[in-house]
Amino acid sequence: MATSATAVENGGEEVSGVEIQLEQVSKRYPGQQHPAVENFSMVVPAGKIVIFVGPSGCGKTTTMRMINRLIEPTSGKITIGGKDALSLNPDQLRRTIGYAIQQAGLFPHFTVGQNIAVVPGLLGWTKQKISSRVDEMMDLVGLDPAQFRDRYPRQLSGGQQQRVGVARALAADPPVLLMDEPFGAVDPITRGNLQDELLRLQTDLKKTIVFVTHDFSEAVKLGDKIAVLGDRSTILQYDTPDAILANPANDTVAGFVGAGASLKQLTLLRVRDIDYSDEGLITVTKGDSPADVRKRLTDARKTYGLVLDNRRRPLSWVHVRDLAAAGSLEAVARPIGDSVSTQSTLQDALEAILTEGGRAVVTGPRGEYVGGVDIETVMDTVRQLRAEHGDDA
Repeated sequence: MATSATAVENGGEEVSGVEIQLEQVSKRYPGQQHPAVENFSMVVPAGKIVIFVGPSGCGKTTTMRMINRLIEPTSGKITIGGKDALSLNPDQLRRTIGYAIQQAGLFPHFTVGQNIAVVPGLLGWTKQKISSRVDEMMDLVGLDPAQFRDRYPRQLSGGQQQRVGVARALAADPPVLLMDEPFGAVDPITRGNLQDELLRLQTDLKKTIVFVTHDFSEAVKLGDKIAVLGDRSTILQYDTPDAILANPANDTVAGFVGAGASLKQLTLLRVRDIDYSDEGLITVTKGDSPADVRKRLTDARKTYGLVLDNRRRPLSWVHVRDLAAAGSLEAVARPIGDSVSTQSTLQDALEAILTEGGRAVVTGPRGEYVGGVDIETVMDTVRQLRAEHGDDA
């Protein structure tokens, strides 16, 4: 992907995000005794993911929406990349800030391609540039443009809709991305996959992301820093995930962390940090003959083979006993229940392994097969963490 025009050097690392500063920002609604947000001050570092986590009604979404002025602050100052956000035209400001919400918020009468093209169109991009950008963004979030570009939102799964929502938010290459519980309405497996996708994208894009959630596990997985908020967006603790897990600032923060903090350390470790070699796993391509695959499995004394497509992405499992009379691999394919990426946490890996019966498939940056991880590898890590931190589970 092309580097954003807003790319800057930050600590020796090129990022396309910019710093956000909120100074004594408050929001008061008429007729309310107390402000919804009171004297909120924070620096969001350029190119990092900062998570707002807290109970419902604490003001976290209101605080985030004041950044792009979907909600106008009553008082205070907000700067984005050194520019006073409150002095800019609100519509122009929002076109430079990506925004992704729960259930995607797609225009139902627009196709996928038209949804992604909305902001570039408002910015006056040429049709050719917009078309190229739409294809680029769809490929970036793992949706084949030829297959999905002309579909309507109702023809997509919940997870696919959320991917389109993220693609639309990033289409104009904004330095800042605001995300309001974007994965809260999908099933747990899809949610984990979308979280992995966001982390993969962020590795490449280095945007400044403010992400609202009520799920502390999601905050630990995604955040470079976490802001635990109380009533009126009072900052109870603003620190890295590992620091908050190790030393909650008070009893309220400790309540968010919950029991088993040492096991939550699994959320800080990624699959890429452990051995996910493919030793012992037989991979085949979807065009292979069942007889050839059966012979390979039999010679290797293996029960299952993993079927890959022509881009080496996992498709399905095949069992050796089903291959003798099969006309094709597709005819006897068994679905992959759950998989993980190198960006997934060890907690995700453990859940996938239990779902898959002892071993989970691992995919790389573009969904390609790179190996597998088994229960023993994860449990060795758990035992090591418990030895280091004590068993508080």
